[in-house]
Amino acid sequence: MPSPRHFQRGHASFPTAFDEPRPFKRSHLLVALALVLCVAAGAAHWWSTMHREAMVTTAIDLGSEAPVGTAIRSGLIDAAYARVQPSSTVPTDGLSRAPLTDDLLHEVKPLLAQAEARLIGIYQHIRQAEHRQALQAAEALVRDHPNFQLAQLVLGDLLTLQTRPVRTLGDVPDTSALAAADQLKALREESRRRLAALTERPPAGHLPRQFLSLAPQSRHAIAIDASRSRLYLFENLTPANTSEERAPDLRLIADYYISVGLQGIEKQVEGDKRTPLGVYYITSTLDPDKLPDLYGVGALPINYPNALDLQRGKTGSGIWLHGTPSNQFVRAPQASDGCVVLSNQDLSRILRTVQIRTTPVVIAERLEWVSPDGLDADRKDFAQALESWRQARSAGDEASLRALYSDRFRQSGKDLEQVWPRLAAELRNPRPIELKDTSLLKWRDTEETMVVTFGEVAAGQSRGVTRRQYWARENGQWKIFFEGNT
Repeated sequence: MPSPRHFQRGHASFPTAFDEPRPFKRSHLLVALALVLCVAAGAAHWWSTMHREAMVTTAIDLGSEAPVGTAIRSGLIDAAYARVQPSSTVPTDGLSRAPLTDDLLHEVKPLLAQAEARLIGIYQHIRQAEHRQALQAAEALVRDHPNFQLAQLVLGDLLTLQTRPVRTLGDVPDTSALAAADQLKALREESRRRLAALTERPPAGHLPRQFLSLAPQSRHAIAIDASRSRLYLFENLTPANTSEERAPDLRLIADYYISVGLQGIEKQVEGDKRTPLGVYYITSTLDPDKLPDLYGVGALPINYPNALDLQRGKTGSGIWLHGTPSNQFVRAPQASDGCVVLSNQDLSRILRTVQIRTTPVVIAERLEWVSPDGLDADRKDFAQALESWRQARSAGDEASLRALYSDRFRQSGKDLEQVWPRLAAELRNPRPIELKDTSLLKWRDTEETMVVTFGEVAAGQSRGVTRRQYWARENGQWKIFFEGNT
């Protein structure tokens, strides 16, 4: 029996396997059985052989196209497509709702992974009752990516359509479905999320609310929407030498399916199998030759736990963006031990694109998309606090500077009383400083936090240090609870 499907458990994995059921005698049930075995074990070659045998013994000609709306297409499309039609409710996340049309698919196709774009194209063929084209496209996709289990599932349904209507995505005999219930549920949810991500799109020019400003040195940025299983990769087109802080000019260049923690999000403690939420930065890149096959083509660690996480007593480590094992195309929407997992093809693109230490990664339960003008109020609200810090430091004004630091300040395990003598000593020979290449990333949950990165350059100097500060709003005032050099 082929190797079983694996679910990630942190930096390890465990197999889930099922007893192989006996073949049914009727040809259309052979097809359904092949589907279950494919889902449970990823048996691509065995599946291809079985579906060809089934086609030989099947008398129905798929080449005769049925009209749109007939029973032969309703179950599959209703399950995979109709539930993600545009909602009549007013969206609160800034996304635009639109039906999945050829024009929309053509517009977003350059942003998608090639395999996902082909899968959605198959759905389009089915919706338009182009069953021959759908079958041919599905066979080609499975041939090119035999471990793409959702594609295998759709191919099985298309073969079943030759003998009877399909009631739901992954329409297999009830007894067989029970044996692989969790896998079928995960694949159906993966299909739903992929389609929803295409019919609910960020408007052109909009960006996630967290990105108030982004220095040109951050050439790219990543935003992750856990509720939608999507990773958005941006190119930062903000011009260099910008005289004032402004909303970043971010161009969306990729839009990928991802998997998060087995137990969901909001990581709290080591081993809770949850993905953290917050503002992070990529800290390094790991050589795939030195990693187990579990991580695929590589890994990008992020700085969890960050200063805010540590303030809140969160524990754990080893949160990465990484790929999948060589025998698996993608994971279920919730299947990791806290990492963000992409297909190897998608991670390869990210590895070639992003830079360590300067690429922010925002992980949110649900992203809110706004126009650049919609960020002005938050940015101006914080600008005065940062300017007050610059002025006090330039003037050597210890009292004014001290008022900007929170009593909960921590740095390398030391509180403010322990750190302040060193900070005060730096003010004894004051000289004007400039803040250059400032990035402002705002995080809002139970409180408001600002992650600020900037270059501090003394007057008359061409170089300085790069600082990162974490500010929190306390009783209406912005105050620093962590700072350090990057």
